[in-house]
Parts: sequence; structure tokens; C-alpha cells
Amino acid sequence: MSGAEVVAVYPNKIKIAVHEIAHLGGGEPVEVGSYLRVSDTNASSIIAIIENYSIEVRGAESTDGEREKVYIIEAVPLGFIGEDGNFQRGGGGIAIPPKDVKVASHGEIQKIYDALGNDIRRFHFAQLSQDVKVNVPVDGDKFFNRHIAIVGSTGSGKSHAMARIIQAATEIRDRERGEYSLNNSHVVIFDIHSEYLSAFPDANYLSADSLTLPYWLLNSEELQSLFIESVEEQSHNQVATLKRGITENRRKHYRGPEEKRDLIHYDSPLFFDIGEVIAYIQGLNDEMVPGANNKPVNGPLKGKLSNFLTRLENKYTDRRLDFLLGEKVKGPTLEEVLRQFTGYRTDRPSNVTIVDLSGVPFEVLSISVSLISRLLFDYAFYYKKSHSEGKAETPLLVVYEEAHKYVPRSDLSRFSASRAAIERIAKEGRKYGITAAIVSQRPAEISETIFSQCSNFLAMRLTNPEDQRYVRRLIPDSLGPLTESLPMLSSGEALLLGDAAVMPSVVKLGEADPAPSSSDVCYMQEWIRPWHDVQFAPLLEDWEK
Repeated sequence: MSGAEVVAVYPNKIKIAVHEIAHLGGGEPVEVGSYLRVSDTNASSIIAIIENYSIEVRGAESTDGEREKVYIIEAVPLGFIGEDGNFQRGGGGIAIPPKDVKVASHGEIQKIYDALGNDIRRFHFAQLSQDVKVNVPVDGDKFFNRHIAIVGSTGSGKSHAMARIIQAATEIRDRERGEYSLNNSHVVIFDIHSEYLSAFPDANYLSADSLTLPYWLLNSEELQSLFIESVEEQSHNQVATLKRGITENRRKHYRGPEEKRDLIHYDSPLFFDIGEVIAYIQGLNDEMVPGANNKPVNGPLKGKLSNFLTRLENKYTDRRLDFLLGEKVKGPTLEEVLRQFTGYRTDRPSNVTIVDLSGVPFEVLSISVSLISRLLFDYAFYYKKSHSEGKAETPLLVVYEEAHKYVPRSDLSRFSASRAAIERIAKEGRKYGITAAIVSQRPAEISETIFSQCSNFLAMRLTNPEDQRYVRRLIPDSLGPLTESLPMLSSGEALLLGDAAVMPSVVKLGEADPAPSSSDVCYMQEWIRPWHDVQFAPLLEDWEK
């Protein structure tokens, strides 16, 4: 009897009966995850990955009491190799019945992944998990132009994966000098846990202390989210008063052509003085107007804006919000703000900009992400519009770490601004050269509009059943059984899927060097040390800022 034979072919599965494992492997180990080549007489082949196997006992007992064991292997077809030797995803014209089954060799597998050749679009950051000698490149244009999602439970290696990808994109070797030099890549990382500076020590680093995010660039939705409590009885008066006060103050401080002054509106990206706006609102809250016989009577808003004023003044005087509302944000121009986020600082340009959100108070986290995202989108939009050829010559990758914290699937008003800004990038960004990389441990909690726009996925270990179901539903490749490996992947492994991948693969990402500071705390290593005294003074000094 032959060593292996195909006993069933389905649209999404191949069933193979193996009588002699040694014959199937041809010296190569055979295990769950191994790649098989199922061929016909015309040298056409299906490449499939072993999903599972079972053992059937058949026939009568032999003289020594043994019965024949047949291994029933179920494999998921990944793609098709034609007679020309080229690999294509999906099915193909393989003749019925398939004639030969064997484990695909290292060379055959590498040939599949080498379909991109040495094209400039070839981008490499991972190896095949089942055989780390096989490099797994992707089409870099499709990878960075069609939005990326990296998902996985805590400890699965998301930050290391993202850091490795960015390092591979930014470290272009100067072949003549044998050195690394600044290329034209532009990456902005929203770093919510202060992890990425160790991975990018030369990055343009913006913390809450050095960040300049002027309040006068906030749009109407962001301003109202920051200052208005929509559940208050007088919220409609607050909105109308804020709109009138800011619009008039923008016109007051405008220094451009006089004929354009009346065109200034609530959302114009022009300076206004928040202190003067507060004084204006205070005047309305205290206003007395002439009544009958010129006797002073309460103005229409007398005493109705007290809560609003208290909220405005508390935020304006909160030193934690100096990066947003302090005196230092009144001086910079819009150009200086844009240079800060795009890496075009005049003192030190940089490929990577890290916006460290760890020191940003939670109540303004969503607004901060919203404003920066909106500025980056508008920069990309107007850059392309202002160039006669309409080319996006400075494409941006915007990395949203822990995205579920500021674009959740929630109807709460405090998330509406950030959700609108990031959804706009997700839906329209590729036309203007701005791409989102969504990184999250809870994909089921992310706005579905944003996640569904991603065309490339690195799905790392996911243990939450709800997150697993969510990822399976949104992943564009109808792979079914391959996603069953999600809860069993080791740290650093990922299921690579999407438009940029030659075929869906379980890959092992190379180590980021240097690595982000996202490793687990070594409890036992620290606890067995002698007692360590703590200097509380510097800790409290930073805490009390």
C-alpha cells in the first residue's frame, strides 16, 4: 500500500490517509503546522498546512497481535503552485485525483515566500514559525498603505512586534558608507505606557512636560468635550456662550487681511486667548442690564454660568494641563506644532516621534489623541493638495498603542472626538499617505469601523473567547481553522494575514534591538535581593507636579 493518499478534498480542507509517516516526511519531521505539497500528474500543487490528525485502527490483528494504524491528517489549503512554478493564493486547477503527497521542503517553502524577489517593495521582519530558516517578507507598499492591526493578550509580544517592524522600516543601510542614515520614513507612536523610548533612543520624544498641544487648535467637538458637561441643565447656554466668546476672540487676535476677518468661525485654526474668553464668560455671568426706569436688573445669563466658570477655571489653572492650556502653548505657530509631530524639528529631524501619553491625565487623553490625529491627517491632506502632481511624498504611519483606551466601542461623548479623528484616518487616510497601526489587547472593545478598515493583521496569542471571535469575524481571509491556533501561540509568534502577505502564515518575529521596556517585572529576582530602601523625595516631587 502507498505511504499517503488524498481521501477527500473540500473547499477549505484536505483529508489525507497516511500509512507510513516516514514516507510522507521524506526525512523531514511531520507535525501539526507542517506544510504539505499535494501534487497532480501535471506538476500542479496545493500547499496546505496540517491542522490536526487522528489515528484509525483498521483490519484484522496480525500474528503478533498488532493491527494496522492509519493516520488521518486534515490540512488547510493556503495556495496553489501552477505548472509555471509560481504561487497564487486560493484554489487552482489541480487535476482530480491528486497523485502525490509529501512534506514541502525548506527550499519549496522559501520559493513561495520569495515571490516578491528583490523588488523594492519587499519588506522583511519575520521568519516562519515552523521553520525559522524561512524568511517571510511582505509587500511593503500593501503592508503600510492599507492599515495594520496587531492584537494579542498581555505578554504576547505586541510592543516588541511593533518596535521590530518600525526598526526594520527606519534602519536603511547606506551601502556606500556601510552606515545607517536617516531615510524618509515618518512614524508617530502614541505610547500610553512609556515603553518605546528604549527601542528608539534617537526618537523625537514628546512627554507631557515637553509636549506643546495648543488648546486654540481644538475644534468645536473637542472644545465642548473638554469644557462642557452635556448633562447639565444649562449646557445649551454654555455651548452658545463658548462658541460666541471663542469666535469673537479669534477675530480680535487675527492679524491677517482685514477682509477675511468676518470669515473666521468657531473651528478656524487661529489663536484665541482662553483667559480672555473666561473673563468674557465671567462678565455675562455677572451682567446687570438696565430695566424699567433704568433700574439695574439681572442679565439673561446672570448666575447661570457659575458651574461652567468653575470648570473652566479649574482646568485653566491645573498645572497638569500646561501642555494643553498653559502659557507655553500661546506662542508656537501652527507650523511649529506640525514640525513637532511629523519629525521635522529644525534642531533635530527624526524618523520616529514618540508621544508619551503616560503623563497625560486620563480626562484629556482622548482629546489629546484626537487633536494630534486630526492635525496629522490635515497635514497629509494639504501636503498632497498643495503639490501639483498630487503625490504623498512624506507618508506617515501612526501607531495607536492600547487603542481600546481612547477609541472604544462606546457611545460616551468623551470618546466621540478621538473616534471621529481615527475613523477618518482609517476610512480616508490611504488616499493621502497616512496609515493607522492599531495595537490592542482587547480588539473586541475597539470601534468596529476602525478595525474593519485594517487589511493586514498580526494576530498574536489571544485567550479571551470574545476577542478571538471578533478577530475571526473581521479578518478578511476566510481561514477558519488557522485562527484556532490563536490561544496557543507562544510569545513573539503571530498569525500573519492580509493583502501584503504572500499567504497566511504563523510567523516568529525577530527580536527588537534595542527592545521596548515592556517586559514583565521579575518578581522573584527582585524579592530575593536584600531589602532595598526607597528614596521618597524624588518620587513625591514628580507626583506632586
